[in-house]
Amino acid sequence: MARKVFFSFHYDRDVFRVMQVRNSWVVRGEHEAQPFYDKAEFETIKKNAGGIERWIEQQLNGTSVTVVLYGTETYDRPWVRHEIKRSYELGKGLLAIDIHGIKDPRLGGDIPGRNPLDYWQVQRGGRTYTLGQLHKKYDWVRDGGYDNINRWIEEAAQAAGR
Repeated sequence: MARKVFFSFHYDRDVFRVMQVRNSWVVRGEHEAQPFYDKAEFETIKKNAGGIERWIEQQLNGTSVTVVLYGTETYDRPWVRHEIKRSYELGKGLLAIDIHGIKDPRLGGDIPGRNPLDYWQVQRGGRTYTLGQLHKKYDWVRDGGYDNINRWIEEAAQAAGR
C-alpha cells in the first residue's frame, strides 16, 4: 500500500544522509514521498510570520506516518520536536531511524545521537512513557534500512490505525 510520509530531521547537519534514505525509498517507485524542499526554499518559508509552523501543518496533511531521521544533534532541534508533537497529536504513525552511520560525502560517518522521540512523555494506563518507548526505533545501517524501510513504515501506519 502506498504511504504518504513526512520526514523529520535536522537539515543543516544531516541533509546528505537524509537524501540517501529518501532516495533509497523513492527510486523503487512503490510509494509516494513528500516533496523535498531545499534549504533555499526553507529559508524563504522561515521569513514569513508563522511560516514554518504553517509549512509543517501543510506537509503533515494527508500523511499517515512521520519518520524521524536522527543524527548527532537532532534531539535538540525545536522544529523536530514540534513535528513530533504535532504528529502524535494528529495520530500519525511514528518511527525513529538512527542515521549517524550513513556516510555523508563531505564528512563521513557521525557519532550517535539521542532518539528525539524520547523527549516527549505521555500517560498510558496510569503510567508515564516516552514516545521512544511506545514507537519503534531502527538503525539504518545495522538494521538494513534500504531493504526494510517500506516494512517499517507500513508497521508504524498499522500501529496507528492508518
